[in-house]
Amino acid sequence: YLGNRENPAYLSLITDAYSKKIVGFDVSDSLATASCLNALKMALKKENPKSLIHHSDRGLQYCSDDYQKLLKKHKIRCSMTQESDPYENAIAERINGILKQEYDIDKFNVDLNTRKILVKQTVEIYNELRPHLSNYYLTPMQMHQQQDLIPKSYKKKNSTNTNICTV
Repeated sequence: YLGNRENPAYLSLITDAYSKKIVGFDVSDSLATASCLNALKMALKKENPKSLIHHSDRGLQYCSDDYQKLLKKHKIRCSMTQESDPYENAIAERINGILKQEYDIDKFNVDLNTRKILVKQTVEIYNELRPHLSNYYLTPMQMHQQQDLIPKSYKKKNSTNTNICTV
């Protein structure tokens, strides 16, 4: 969600879990599936996917027939959160937080076309300039080009289970 109640917009992101690189995005004035499909199509154009897993929350857009058909067409396995626990979708929550808190994209109170341009510029800056601790202080773009570094792992918060999750 971007903007305010009088001028809302919705951001759809596709992020590579390994590098934290945003590989697809779309900004829309509605929550319709089309925006999520646009972001996924952008990611598929940029990347040469092999053995991918698409993880998302259980939003209606991601459950839609059109979205699921596109995943299936590209042999992408679908994974969804079990409940509305943000820790189950930590990478997406973190990237959204960075874009809103560090780049103020939720404060762009402008028309939709201008907002799309600003989000595009922000994604480029994020991918190319913003280092991540979990990427060994490499930017998402630099980490994306590595492919042989093992991502850092952290214990899940609020859990007595000792499972490790990669972030």
